Amino acid sequence: MNRPLVGTLATAALGAATLLGTVGTAHAAPQDGVQHPTQKKTKAVDFAGSVALSNCSGSVVRMPGSKADDPALVMSNGHCLEGDMPGAGEVVVDKPSSRSFTLLDKSAGKLGTIKATKVAYATMTDTDVSFYETGSTYAEIEKKYKIKPLEMATEHPAKDAKISIVSGYWKKIYSCGIDGFAPTLKEGEWTWKDSVRYTPECQIIGGTSGSPVVDTATGKVTAINNTSNESGEECTLNNPCEVDENGKKTVHKGIGYAQETYQIPKCFGDGNKLDLNAEGCVLPKPKATRR
Repeated sequence: MNRPLVGTLATAALGAATLLGTVGTAHAAPQDGVQHPTQKKTKAVDFAGSVALSNCSGSVVRMPGSKADDPALVMSNGHCLEGDMPGAGEVVVDKPSSRSFTLLDKSAGKLGTIKATKVAYATMTDTDVSFYETGSTYAEIEKKYKIKPLEMATEHPAKDAKISIVSGYWKKIYSCGIDGFAPTLKEGEWTWKDSVRYTPECQIIGGTSGSPVVDTATGKVTAINNTSNESGEECTLNNPCEVDENGKKTVHKGIGYAQETYQIPKCFGDGNKLDLNAEGCVLPKPKATRR
């Protein structure tokens, strides 16, 4: 998670490369922000639609049923929220927000700023995700900036699939593959389900938290980047461990993880409105509304 992760440390240390380099879960950022020659950038993937937050990365996304005149959604990690990270079991819905996002073009150039009106949803329970509703529609963003949103996939990511992790914060794309899946991933007080495990090529760092994980074959968002095991510790902050059905813990030092997003579109209905009671929606609900 790297957010005391990214959020807490990175915000305070923005511009201080030595501190940023230590941020874990939210991955905050390498020193150069330049795509390295060893990272293969595929035709399908560039920076268009990506955004930079104050402490993390994110993207403008659309659900399969989203319309041009719907308020645009920005997706990032739950641990990238302003202020404190959500605790285990905590779910945030419809919280007013005026957060700003720097919108990028396909070459990572800064196009302008879009603003949130509210946090539509955020949690670090079972997954690690946040959705901001903005004051701009998709049509307005496309007309002004010539940028289209990234599309959310609706199928489970596949093992061995080639992926690109697009960090708007660092203006850098990491390319690797899906090594497999962790039924349970535990880090500190948080537990996540069915997490994507990267192959070693994607050495993500603080500031990359919230980056969309794009399937290079489809160009669609299949997961959201959120953490890596930095020092080989077991289940501690910035050192997630995998737990199997028998409770056995496994540590993969230096390996990064993402949270799947393919089921999330079922939770958003007409007008991009959140509906946690919709059929097929498995996102955790606030305690007061659980049933």
